[in-house]
Amino acid sequence: MVVVMSLFMLLTACSSGSGGSQGELGQLQQLAGRCDPAAPPASFIGIDGSGSSSAEAITAERMAAIESVVTETAVCSGTLSVVGFSGSSGSTIQLFSSSLAQEGATLNARLKRVPAAVDTAIETIRSGYVEALGALPQNGSDIVGVLRLGAEYAAQLGAPFQLRLVILSDGVQTTGVDLGSRISTSGELEQLADGLAVPQLSGATVTVAGLGKISTGSYPTPLVEGLVVFYTRLCARTGAARCSAVTDYVVAGR
Repeated sequence: MVVVMSLFMLLTACSSGSGGSQGELGQLQQLAGRCDPAAPPASFIGIDGSGSSSAEAITAERMAAIESVVTETAVCSGTLSVVGFSGSSGSTIQLFSSSLAQEGATLNARLKRVPAAVDTAIETIRSGYVEALGALPQNGSDIVGVLRLGAEYAAQLGAPFQLRLVILSDGVQTTGVDLGSRISTSGELEQLADGLAVPQLSGATVTVAGLGKISTGSYPTPLVEGLVVFYTRLCARTGAARCSAVTDYVVAGR
């Protein structure tokens, strides 16, 4: 958890500001040291557009998480897709889709272009966020379906890209199984996860963040803990290299 928090602090620090300072360049260099040149990130962010997540505080936290992913993707010469989703994998809307690889003969030359690229991407996402998510059906969430969307995105890109899937949601799946209708035991929740069809995401990093956070506050602690169990099990079944199911966006990441 400390490692993840440190990464988040690094990401937010290197993406805030107009760029160009030696301190900022140094932070980006540190982040670049974490990149795998042989497997640039295919970052796919799914944002839950259901009405339960419409609070300004939730939006602000999500934008901070998105900026972190955008920064890392740009530093590591990856590509990014951001979509809003609701009650089915067919109910999606595109907010951003582009390569974030920067031109330059040297690492430093490429890194110096990152802050401006991040600012442009975030502005595009932010400017369309409210209208795009508001246009989605507001009566449900198919979070499991976003796993399939991420798998399709990675398949379209192919090698050498490696999927980094981030799902920003309160975690209450309503399609196929309604996780908000009851508080189950850990064993029951794992059985529910085992009964759902999931794609194979070998080598991927998967994060489901914002569990339990809704516009009116948060779900009861037992339900939130159950959501963590459910998504941890679900992710493990995909064969992903790394799985994270968390409440606070600040601790989401690699």
